[in-house]
Amino acid sequence: MSLWRSSSSNKNKGKDLPVTVEKNSSGDLELVERLFSLACAELLSDISHDTARTEISSKVKKFTRDQLEVEAISLNVLEQRNLVSALSVRIWSEVEETRAAMTPEVVVNDLDNLSADTSVSDNGYNAPDVTQILEEGVTVFGVDSEAPAEVKATFDRPDATATSEPDMYDEVDGFSEPRVPMVGELEAEPIPEDVPEPIRLEAVVEAQAPRAASQIDLIKERIQPVLLERIDISAAVSMDRLDLARDISDIVGDILIEERIQLNQREQRELIERLMHDMLGLGPLEPLLADESITDIMVNGPKQVYIEQRGKLVLSDCQFRDNAHVLSIASRIVSHVGRRVDESNPLVDARLADGSRVNIIIPPLAIDGPSISIRKFAKQKITLDVMEKQGNLSPSAATVLRVGGRCRLNILISGGTGSGKTTLLNAISQLIDPGERIVTIEDAAELQLQQPHVVRLETRPANLEGTGEISMRDLLKNSLRMRPDRIILGEIRGSEAIDMLQAMNTGHDGSLSTIHANRPREALTRLENMVGMSGINLPAKAVRSQIASAIDLIVQISRMRDGVRRITYVSEVVGMEEDVITMQDLFWYEYMGEDKGGRLLGEFKSSGLRPHFAPRAAYFGLDKMLIGAM
Repeated sequence: MSLWRSSSSNKNKGKDLPVTVEKNSSGDLELVERLFSLACAELLSDISHDTARTEISSKVKKFTRDQLEVEAISLNVLEQRNLVSALSVRIWSEVEETRAAMTPEVVVNDLDNLSADTSVSDNGYNAPDVTQILEEGVTVFGVDSEAPAEVKATFDRPDATATSEPDMYDEVDGFSEPRVPMVGELEAEPIPEDVPEPIRLEAVVEAQAPRAASQIDLIKERIQPVLLERIDISAAVSMDRLDLARDISDIVGDILIEERIQLNQREQRELIERLMHDMLGLGPLEPLLADESITDIMVNGPKQVYIEQRGKLVLSDCQFRDNAHVLSIASRIVSHVGRRVDESNPLVDARLADGSRVNIIIPPLAIDGPSISIRKFAKQKITLDVMEKQGNLSPSAATVLRVGGRCRLNILISGGTGSGKTTLLNAISQLIDPGERIVTIEDAAELQLQQPHVVRLETRPANLEGTGEISMRDLLKNSLRMRPDRIILGEIRGSEAIDMLQAMNTGHDGSLSTIHANRPREALTRLENMVGMSGINLPAKAVRSQIASAIDLIVQISRMRDGVRRITYVSEVVGMEEDVITMQDLFWYEYMGEDKGGRLLGEFKSSGLRPHFAPRAAYFGLDKMLIGAM
């Protein structure tokens, strides 16, 4: 395999390059030999016998870059590193040969008071012959008796420098190997103030083990300002992410050498990844967003970030530098959807690129620092089949919901915060016929419909002057003029309830929406209260009659204490009896206990009653499926 490979920079420069690197082994060796000859002529005269290997590697790297620039040879980062490594090894070999040629000074002292018979004691014991190396203070036993008794030698130490503190780690082919300091090195001269103190680990075990995340963060904070001074931010934003990562990797490598910070390849890769997250992504939140097991991310100031995994809240090890860092990430989120967050507008609803819902609240309303709440959506599409396999509902209840979606029932999904209302709405919406025109209305667009003919509408907050606000009610009124087959309202929160009921009663059947409530009956009560918020004075009986004729099915979903979301009720609105809306439960979940693992045990039960919408199901040819499910 060839050492070189074509780089993106070669492709961009094209014919402007007077020298081309050929993709064959002979061309590779020829370039190495040529640069090695030039390096020997230029560098060996400046390298003394006590020069450390790291210093030699730095000189070789600078020489290689200068020479490639002079000869207009363009190599990518990997090629440059391999070339520098090959040249460093050969230059180091030359230096070692020079050191080996230097004969150490040996002084032999004949001791007059020693004779050949001194090795025999009075009791007949033959004492071993002794050779003592005075400089090291080492006594060697068992040598030849004719050997000199004292040897005073001078040893060359290639890794020690006379003017600065020796490096604790010597690089060998890109790998940092721990070196034990020799005698005399422990009391080195103090480091000058203008030379930055190298970052070292306190033990060899720590050097071999991965650094903690906090150490990587400290190193990132140290080199990030230097990195930002050396790059063009405007050009970096427009670059491809892979090309930018490759270029930043090269610059970071230089900064680490200048700052005397030693990282292995894994740590340097993690450092570059964190720098990329801060520059282009959402900083410390990026690893959490990439984790599929996390469904919610809750930032409570810079030092406290909670996540929800498998229905349970867990404190993560993710942290921000300070409040300004959190506010910077929050501003980056809202800017992508054309909104702002500041003291004049401290409450913002937004969304991420994948549709995840975001709520941001900042000081002075948030006392302990900016708060960011992210509701993630799984990349894997959740369907009724998936929910059935996970035990979120029974097969019979899933069949009834499929029939309800097919035969254009007006369905209201009720539940608490984080219970999975939007996920269930997405699952039911997949049963809508692809030929229908759908209009969705939301505060922050998060629905993920799969149909081809979908018009997505989103509300708009007021501008700095306090004008230009477009509410959900305004969009709902406008959607009636857009010839929709179905209207899907993300969530009913206020006065738009009356407009939604009127739309359902005027030919826009098959509409879907969600509402916050604990039980199906409470959902109807809340809906009635929201109609009163519109300012229209209607008798209670008239409002309830409109609700009874508009809503066909109410699905109650709950997140239970074991973290599992279950559909607890599927209730049908039958009609009116005097001033009371009559309902019947088709399915419900009955709690029976819990297992040893803490998972709740229960049973989905069916009432066995004939649904009131059976004639509509028969109109669509789904009556047999409906009756069979009951």
